[in-house]
Amino acid sequence: MNSTTVRSLLVRGMLAGLVAGLLALVVAYFLGEPRIDAAIAYEDSHSHEHEMEIVSRSLQSTAGLATGVLIFGVSLGGIAALAFCFALGRVGRFTPRATAALISGAALLTVYLVPFLKYPANPPSVGDPDTIGKRTTLYFLMIALSVLLGVAAVILGKRLAPRLGAWYASVTAGGAYVLAIGLAYAFLPTINEVPADFSPSLLWQFRVSAVAIQLTLWTAFALAFGYLAERVLLPRPAGSAVSEANSDSDTAARTAASTG
Repeated sequence: MNSTTVRSLLVRGMLAGLVAGLLALVVAYFLGEPRIDAAIAYEDSHSHEHEMEIVSRSLQSTAGLATGVLIFGVSLGGIAALAFCFALGRVGRFTPRATAALISGAALLTVYLVPFLKYPANPPSVGDPDTIGKRTTLYFLMIALSVLLGVAAVILGKRLAPRLGAWYASVTAGGAYVLAIGLAYAFLPTINEVPADFSPSLLWQFRVSAVAIQLTLWTAFALAFGYLAERVLLPRPAGSAVSEANSDSDTAARTAASTG
């Protein structure tokens, strides 16, 4: 794959990330923002101090949300496109669309879902401000472990495939990944700073909406980028396009003649 093709795929990856970000923005606005408002209302009802807002809540939930989600989508789209360029043809004989779906699914699993199960997202008013540094460090450590162990599982599966076959090698590598992640879950500290009187249903709804946003983002990216990448890597031959156009012209001519 030459540099021109990589550049073309990178641009299309960022474009697909923008499209995916727009769809994720809709989900975030209609599912996530109402839960954040409810959590802020709980926080205000339990706080005796009223801080002056530097940025209004209405601006945060509109322009601020759009800016953050769209930049996030474009950035991840570019990174995923580069990962696609590296993985295409190296992880199996998959088509561009299948490779895009594989990359997106792997990213959703390793970068978000696995760390989320250990350190799930929390709405405002949940979490001790004094431990935010520790919680952030642990979360990013879990992401790094998940990604590195995922890459190691892929390498293990590739090396076992000649001896065990693709199916058993994949199952073995997947089992090794699950085992390693389980050990990481067991040894890393658990953090539970949810207030005793905080609504369990609100917490659950917030976390479900967080997963829905990521699921929308990566599913939309897989579909959009898979389509765009396939058009770059598997362009339709010019001869077939011309013959198809001629066929359409002949069909139209016969239709006109029969109606005339």
